[in-house]
Amino acid sequence: MRMFKQYLPKLVAKHVSRLFSGRLYIDGRGGYEFYNGLLKLPVKAEQRHFKTVKEVNMEIRRLKEAA
Repeated sequence: MRMFKQYLPKLVAKHVSRLFSGRLYIDGRGGYEFYNGLLKLPVKAEQRHFKTVKEVNMEIRRLKEAA
């Protein structure tokens, strides 16, 4: 499990795309799981979770397009 002290979408996206599956925690945002190279919503998702997942997954797609 990787713990991020700060929410930086590009850094989180790089981590998720490299490891492909696992868990991570972002201070102030909560815990997340990622599978198949994309961040997944938590079971009891709140508005901040939806926003975070959307931003990180957009960054992952940008990384894949650039490669």
